[in-house]
Order: sequence, then structure tokens, then C-alpha cells
Amino acid sequence: MKEQLRELLLQAIRTLQNDATLPADLEVPHFVIERTRSRDHGDFAANAAMLLAKPARAKPRELAEKLVAALPANALVGKVEIAGPGFINFFLAPAAYHAEVGQVLASANAYGRSTSGKGVTAGVEFVSANPTGPLHVGHGRNAVLGDCIARVLDAAGWNVKREFYYNDAGVQIHNLAISTQARARGITPNDAGWPEDGYRGDYIADVAQAYLNGDSVEVEGHVVTGAKNVDDLDAIRHFAVAYLRREQNLDLAAFGVGFDVYYLESSLYTQRKVEETVDKLVAHGHTYEEGGALWLRSTDYGDDKDRVMRKSDGTYTYFVPDVAYHMTKWQRGYVNAVTVLGSDHHGSLARVKAGLQALDEGIPKGYPNYVLYQMVTVMRGGEEVKLSKRAGSYLTLRDLIEEAGRDATRYFLIARKADSQLVFDIDLARSQSNDNPVYYIQYAHARVCRVLEELAERGLPPIDTQAGVAQLARLDTEHEQALFTELSRYPEVVEAAAANLEPHLIAQYLRELAGALHSYYHEHKWIVDDAELRNARITLVLATRQVIRNGLDLLGLSAPEKM
Repeated sequence: MKEQLRELLLQAIRTLQNDATLPADLEVPHFVIERTRSRDHGDFAANAAMLLAKPARAKPRELAEKLVAALPANALVGKVEIAGPGFINFFLAPAAYHAEVGQVLASANAYGRSTSGKGVTAGVEFVSANPTGPLHVGHGRNAVLGDCIARVLDAAGWNVKREFYYNDAGVQIHNLAISTQARARGITPNDAGWPEDGYRGDYIADVAQAYLNGDSVEVEGHVVTGAKNVDDLDAIRHFAVAYLRREQNLDLAAFGVGFDVYYLESSLYTQRKVEETVDKLVAHGHTYEEGGALWLRSTDYGDDKDRVMRKSDGTYTYFVPDVAYHMTKWQRGYVNAVTVLGSDHHGSLARVKAGLQALDEGIPKGYPNYVLYQMVTVMRGGEEVKLSKRAGSYLTLRDLIEEAGRDATRYFLIARKADSQLVFDIDLARSQSNDNPVYYIQYAHARVCRVLEELAERGLPPIDTQAGVAQLARLDTEHEQALFTELSRYPEVVEAAAANLEPHLIAQYLRELAGALHSYYHEHKWIVDDAELRNARITLVLATRQVIRNGLDLLGLSAPEKM
């Protein structure tokens, strides 16, 4: 609807250009068309007149009057009014909403999808957990956030690549190896010989036993077999990483999350990407040496101070491989790169972006797009749940899925904006009540399915949706108008979720749409004796079911037909 109104205004602008009211060579500014806060002010409002007033050398309200007079006739527009300093308010004809219902039914699963991304590649990197233990609840929020961002970008027409960055090198991997080795030697976390920084969870014992058994682990097309030798630390490290990568992949698969690309940090060194990055920064004159260290002039690119890249002992600081890694994203064609991280990473973002700018590779200034999220507090019975015997020190994602179920876990972890604190109430997630938003939304879908069954049970003919769309003019109650409006909002919500990387907008919208459907059900019978009215009402709720299903799919949730 917004695009149709935009086109009408553009035609009016061209008319005013032709009669010299507006300059013929005017570059039309991007004006906003948005829904009004109150239907008393119309359905949509446009600020075009206020943006064009200066080049037209006219008062905004006077120009608005001329634009309205020049608008082509359109059956979807009931009337147009001018408000305030020059807002143009559109009151849509009922036929506009009726046509949108027809569009929902005709487009089916494609309704709400667009081509705005134009098939350009967007890379979404998320989870990227160190393969040192089971995934915790924070990883779960990262996983569903990244997966849903990928889904809404795909719906907006981007060519999406989901990417997992494996930190398969460094101190934490060494701690994993020596922890597994200790377990393989029969040493427990309570013994004096346990490594000071060793991992204490029971899962380490499972890894060690599998290594001693000579088990084989397949991960991403590679097979690693336990060498059984407790003195071969390299073999233990190799096996432990593969074992835990497989475990993490299984957990993510159970969570409905998969990846197109697995990128190993170690490859940045074996392929000399880190050295290549440093050499480019030095060659472009963006570095200097001081105190035996190599520094990046990151203050030239908005950082609060220059940063050490290579320490005096010859090792690189941790942000340097991050710069190299994101450089590979640009080289691999990720025009839009999204990286999902916990909020504790906030301090390192400026230096990574500074390093990318200093490469002089044509990388956009805001590259990559970081989405930061807050951690999760899990509650059960009014008390915080923190520990898992398997992990030793934190609640695992697997624990949460087993208690609350996949759909509830995904919804609760995506329902709020990423940078907001999140409290996950297991008791609420398990409840079958209207207070549980997952149950509330899915029950709305199942409720429509049940009505179709009831039609057949009563021996009534199937709904003719084509005829139903033609009969929608009979629907004029407050609850029906609310459903018409909510349905028409869906494409805008998907567009906003993709543009702002905020999939929680879909979750919030679905709850509102489900509320409108449930209210309609309680206030009006859908199966009535009047065949035309019955056809119209059930056509409307079938369109609502379709939009609920489409929205649930963007969140990775099921759309049950029975509950």
C-alpha cells in the first residue's frame, strides 16, 4: 500500500514539474509515508510537501494543496486531507484492504517477501562459539537472533550466507586439550593435579573416554579418530575440538539452526591472511612503531586511541585476526556483513572497523553491521537457574530446550530487542495459557484450522476464497476492521525487521495479530447461516492464518494445526 501511495505522489510531483510549479530538474527527496497514529487522521501520512516547499518556493501547506489536486484518481484511495503544516493524509477505501486480503491468499507463503535486497550477498555470522564446551543459554540467544536475521534478510530479497567462525586456536583450546588429557589420565577436577585453568564440566570426561575408546567423530565432512595415546597432546586437542564441534552442531540442529559456511580461525594463519592484512596496513602508512611494538593509527578512523597490533614479543593482539577475518568477508562478496556478538564485545568494535577502513580496500565505513545482545537470566519457580551438571558452571542450551521445548525457547529468546535485558521464565514457557505468547500465537493458527474441520463436520461446502474476497465489503465491524489493518501491516514489519536487523518486530507483530484474531472469534461467529457472510468471514481468517504461518516461519517456529 505504501508503495502504491508513493507512486501516486510521484505522479503528482511530475505533473507539478510539467507545469513549472516545481523545477523540471528537481531531484525528488526521499519523502516518508507512514501509518498514522490515529485512524481519525487517515491511514497513511506523507511529508512530501514539506520537503519540496523550499525548491518550489512555496509554503508547505499551499504546496500540499497543489499536490493533492494533481493526484491521479485511484480506487484504493477514499479521500485525502491536509493536516498541520502540510502533511498529506490518505484515507484508504475499504477496497484497498479487501484487495490486500486477496493478495495474501494469492501470494500464500510468498506474502510479505520482497526483492529489495536485489539478490546481493549478505553474510550473517553468529554463534561462533569456542569449541570448548556445550553451548550455553547466551549462545542460544545469539543463535536465534542470527538465524532470524538471516531469515528476514532472505525474505527481503538478499542472498544470505550463514557463517560460523570457529576459534580453533589459542589459550582456550590449549586448556581444553590439557583438561581432556587430565581426565584421560584419571585425574578429576577435585584432585591436586587438575590444571589450574582446566574445564571442570562432566562433558570433559565424555570427551576423554571417547578418545581412549578410539571413537571416530565426523564433523563437516572430516573424520577424526581418537588415538588413545594420553601423551599425544596434539592428537587430544584435534579430537576434543572435533568432538565438541559435533556436539555444538547437534545442539544447533535441534534448535533449528544451520550454517552455509564454517570458517576456521587457524586458516587465517595458514593462508597468511593475518600477515597480508598487517602488510597492507604498513604499506598504506597507517602504522608506526613505538616501544618495540607495531601500532595502528586507529584514531584517524574514530577510535579513542591508537592500538597495538603486534606486541614487542612478535605476537599479534586479538583484534588483528578479527580485521583479517572481516577483510575476507569483503573479499568473498559479502556486501552486507552482519556480526552477532554479546554486548561484552562492545569495546573492540571501533578498532576492528578502523582497521578495515585503513586497508583502503573500498570497504564501507560502517562495515560490518554489529548486532550486540544482552545476556539471559533464566528463572524457574521464581528463582534463577544457573548451573548444569553437564557443563559444570552454566545452564546449557540443551537443558533449556529439553525443559521448555524448541519453539518456546526460540520465541522467548527473540521476543525482545537484542540490546535489552531478557528474563526467560521456564514456567511461563511451558504453560498452555494466553499468558504464554508462543501458545497464544500458535493457538490462533490452530483455531482457524479447527474452523475448517467444523465446516466439514456440519456438511457445509468448502470456502470459496475468490468469492469470499468479492464479499469482503460485508465485513464492517470493529474487529473485522482491526484484522484488515493488522494484515496489511505485515509486509512493512518484515521490511523494517530486515532493514533494522530487528527480528523481534516479527514476534511482537504476531502477538498483536493473534490478539486481533482471538478477539474476533470471541465477538463474532464465523460459521453463520448466511452463506455469503460466512464465506467472507472465513476468507478473512484464512488470510490471517496464512500471515501467522509466514511470520512463524521467519522466527523458525512451527504452525500447528491442532493444539
